[in-house]
Amino acid sequence: MGVVRMEQRWAAAWLRVAVLGVALLGGGARGFEEGTAVYIVTMKQAPVFHKRLDLERFGSSRVAGGGGDTPSTSILTKPSHNPAQPMNYGPYLVRLQNSLLKRTLRGEHYIKLYSYRYLINGFAVVITPQQAEKLSRRKEVSNVMLDFSVRTATTHTPEFLGLPRGAWVQEGGPQCAGQGVVVGLIDTGVDPSHPSFADDLTTDSYPVPAHYSGICEVTNDFPSGSCNRKLVGARHFAASAITRGVFNASQDHASPSDCDGHGTHTASIAAGNHGIPVVVAGHHFGDASGMAPRAHIAVYKALYKSFGGFAADVVAAIDQAAEDNVDIISLSITPNRRPPGLATFFNPIDMALLSAVKAGIFVVQAAGNTGPSSKSMSSYSPWIFTVGASAHDREYTNYVLLGNNLTITGVGLAPGTDGDSMYTLIAAPHALKDNAASPTEMSLGECQDSSHLDEELIRGKILVCSYSIRFVLGLSSVKQALDTAKNVSAAGIVFYLDPFVIGFQLNPTPMNMPGLIIPSSDDSKVFLSYYNESLVRDETSNKIISFGAVAKILGGLNPNYGFSAPKVMFYSARGPDPEDNSPSNADILKPNLIAPGSSIWGAWSSFGLDSAEFAGESFAMISGTSMAAPHVAGLAALIKQRFPYFSPAAIGSALSTTTTLSDRQGNPIMAQRTYSNPNSTQSPATPFDMGNGFVNATAALDPGLIFDCSYDDFFSFLCGINGSAPVVMNYTGSNCGGASAMTGADLNLPSITIAVLRQSRTVARTVTNVASDETYTVSYSAPYGAAVSASPTRFFIPSGQRQQVTFVVNATMNSTSASFGSVGFYGDKGHRVLIPFSVISKVVYSS
Repeated sequence: MGVVRMEQRWAAAWLRVAVLGVALLGGGARGFEEGTAVYIVTMKQAPVFHKRLDLERFGSSRVAGGGGDTPSTSILTKPSHNPAQPMNYGPYLVRLQNSLLKRTLRGEHYIKLYSYRYLINGFAVVITPQQAEKLSRRKEVSNVMLDFSVRTATTHTPEFLGLPRGAWVQEGGPQCAGQGVVVGLIDTGVDPSHPSFADDLTTDSYPVPAHYSGICEVTNDFPSGSCNRKLVGARHFAASAITRGVFNASQDHASPSDCDGHGTHTASIAAGNHGIPVVVAGHHFGDASGMAPRAHIAVYKALYKSFGGFAADVVAAIDQAAEDNVDIISLSITPNRRPPGLATFFNPIDMALLSAVKAGIFVVQAAGNTGPSSKSMSSYSPWIFTVGASAHDREYTNYVLLGNNLTITGVGLAPGTDGDSMYTLIAAPHALKDNAASPTEMSLGECQDSSHLDEELIRGKILVCSYSIRFVLGLSSVKQALDTAKNVSAAGIVFYLDPFVIGFQLNPTPMNMPGLIIPSSDDSKVFLSYYNESLVRDETSNKIISFGAVAKILGGLNPNYGFSAPKVMFYSARGPDPEDNSPSNADILKPNLIAPGSSIWGAWSSFGLDSAEFAGESFAMISGTSMAAPHVAGLAALIKQRFPYFSPAAIGSALSTTTTLSDRQGNPIMAQRTYSNPNSTQSPATPFDMGNGFVNATAALDPGLIFDCSYDDFFSFLCGINGSAPVVMNYTGSNCGGASAMTGADLNLPSITIAVLRQSRTVARTVTNVASDETYTVSYSAPYGAAVSASPTRFFIPSGQRQQVTFVVNATMNSTSASFGSVGFYGDKGHRVLIPFSVISKVVYSS
């Protein structure tokens, strides 16, 4: 532990130098002046990782040199965990960067925020557009890009995914699942005191993986000892945000500490400890576990409650995570807008992640919560594994039974009213004290202030409140309404949905008294109609004489398990993958698959402010693709543990080709199509909704065949984009001249996507056998409007060998509507490998 404390002190000192010391360059830190902005500058000289590959391949004679070709990573050739390091090369790059700034901007003011050196050689700097232009003209500089903003996009899901009886058993049980694998999460930080991240729950040996080299930053609110053998590293990155003046130190905390809750939640989903009791509002909801409960967690905080985050900080976090040798990077974040320029793939975050993949790191990203419209995808690149959100089979529902025998479904983690008695309903605006504020004041209808309400009138009744847009914006809260209901001695509380609240996912909310929220605007209208029609009014004055509506609340503390799951949630972003800001689509399937993302229990920070309803609780139930991504990150850790030699593409292939395509009743997976009343607008999901399908953790540990794809392949893909050569050179430092350009459809991905099929197209896929010798039969169904042939349709493949299968696709009609088919590889030893086949536009040339 002495070594850990020494490293922690060094980390704190280093961070002060990185964020404050370098700001003294160029005349001192003068703040974010008018006309300045944060720019991300990349240089042509190779970064540390590329030099490391040179050293491994060519020896130390190449270390001091320039660029040069580097070997690609594939399923059988992956960078080692204990590589030779180019001595002093990292500090050398920093000196070059500082020298460039001094020489180019001599006598001018600027603030250097970060040095990037491991995955990319570059820096983030606060300068004017004129200074950016000067830097862009330097021969040492390859690219200058304006910084941009980003945003954030369990107890039962291990059972739903079959882990206790499947994947965990194969790994030796939850006490072994994921051990030795480090999952790096770029998010809002972590609460290190949470039992989900303790390392003393068992007496078994649980060493920090030898390959991990990260450190634990120490601050006043993240003290020495916060890290352990479970939480092996923690840092924060906020220089861009601080320089912009948007950082709120009282809310955001310049430390790895999580003041939002989101990061603690996602970390626990991926790799939180097994068997942690979930107690919320005094009620026990089972025991929680991460997907890989024995894996290790490293946290890189680059997102914040007040403002989200910025690319410069996120790139710094990615660069550090890679240098620390994490095995997996999970990002539950997406850009706030589609990246401008030649193609969506060319942005600093995606290009940094490409280098991470080259370093052998599996990268998972949330698809985004911008669904359900077509082409709403917020994760673009083929080297990133993109995850959409599905529902799972557990639901917490409670009901309000009205006096007219109608039953309306609600959400609320709450008990029911006592006994079989019916209770009078009374709306807050109808229960004001004499001479109180106007009943039209919104906060009164939302039950946010008990001082204006008549306690004697409300006592023993069910208080009716409005759930308006102010709850969504955080201006009103269920917790405050519950306090109001208690202060006026209500027997329970019912919230009806304001008609302006559309497309907002209402999670079951903890309540320490009988209550519920009616999540449907249509059901809310029915409820209000019954209430208003039951009022008895004076015929002359129209004043209310008596309240005739009665109801009782049936509690929602116990879950219900259905059979219609999984299904694609309405908010989950959809394909096709946008290639750029024009109507063009990429030949890339997005999302890659779907995983549980709706109503997910996860650990919650004691400082968490992201959901007011769970303030002060140690667990929270929230929804989004942010919750789906760490499920897959944790499952990838299990694959990494089982197959430590797998490349990132091999891990992604194992997950993709073993998915489930039907719900628990055996019917096709459905996708919600609208914001309002989404369950009434469902239709069968397509690959643009769910990618390859719903993740199957156990099957992924025995995939049979793998579709592998190397860095060189992704490089050739980027070079195949029309006009991309200079951009590729700027980002990678390599020339497209020697690359054999390929399209997205030519990448050896576990899917086939053709955006525009002009008469005929030939595509090939190469499979590698990672199981024993086996004979496979190839079957396929053609997308509507196309004809497909395959060769061979049967082959024997020895263990460790490869086989290419060629597909010829012909358009049979003119159409701009996407259509879908599939290809199946069926082995005689039981392996089943499925990939989707998507064709968007079909063009038939007349003879």
